[in-house]
Parts: sequence; C-alpha cells; structure tokens
Amino acid sequence: MQPEQQPSLYDRLGGVYNIATVVDDLIDRVMTDARLNKNPAVNEAHHRVSPAGFKYLVTEMVCWAAGGPQQYSGRSMGDSHRHLAITDDEWVAFMDDLHHSLGKFQVPAAEEKDLVAIVEGTKDAIVVVPPLQ
Repeated sequence: MQPEQQPSLYDRLGGVYNIATVVDDLIDRVMTDARLNKNPAVNEAHHRVSPAGFKYLVTEMVCWAAGGPQQYSGRSMGDSHRHLAITDDEWVAFMDDLHHSLGKFQVPAAEEKDLVAIVEGTKDAIVVVPPLQ
C-alpha cells in the first residue's frame, strides 16, 4: 500500500484561475505602490511593461513553482530584476503587497506560508542593494 500523496500547492490554491485572480490583484498593487515606484528604475519598468503581460508571466511562474502544469517562459529573476537595483526596503514593500493580496482572497495560512516560502526563495536574485549598516 502506497502512502497517500498530498495535493500540490497548485491544487491547494485552486489552480490557475484562483492563482491568476490573486496575481491580478497583486500586480495592480505593485504597479502603483509608491514605496516601489520611488526607485526610478522600478518606476520606469512599471510604465514600460504591459500590466497584462506582467500578470501573465507572474501567473505562469507561480503556477509552475506551485507544481502546476504550466512552464515558466520568462527570464530568470536575476536577469529581469538585477538592473533595477532593488533594495531590501523595496522587497519588504513587495512582500507587504503580497500579504495584502493573499489576505484579500482569504488564502489559507498553510498555503500562504508555502507560497511566501517560494517567493522568499527568489529574494537573493532580486534584491541587489544591501541594507545600509
């Protein structure tokens, strides 16, 4: 008898439609967050990229990272963020936006924890400006 396999995070989150709904809200927050847009490089990027395209790639990435059938087709986190000189404070602001979006859609605590761990795993590739000592 084989042990019962746990559903993937993708399945526990409700699949692509639920993930896309949360990502839609998150990207709307991120694109207009003054804490992020005070960085001129981030502000320029937010006005250069299509929100719809950004939402597509983030949805694709989250689905893939959560164990869904999607394949992420975008650039690596380092390649797409390194030139933005994102600071630790901006990372904290982004994570605050993420928690607000997850809370808005009442993502259960266990799934939120697992998703946040995935996102935190990208921090070293995204944050390139260390905090001031």
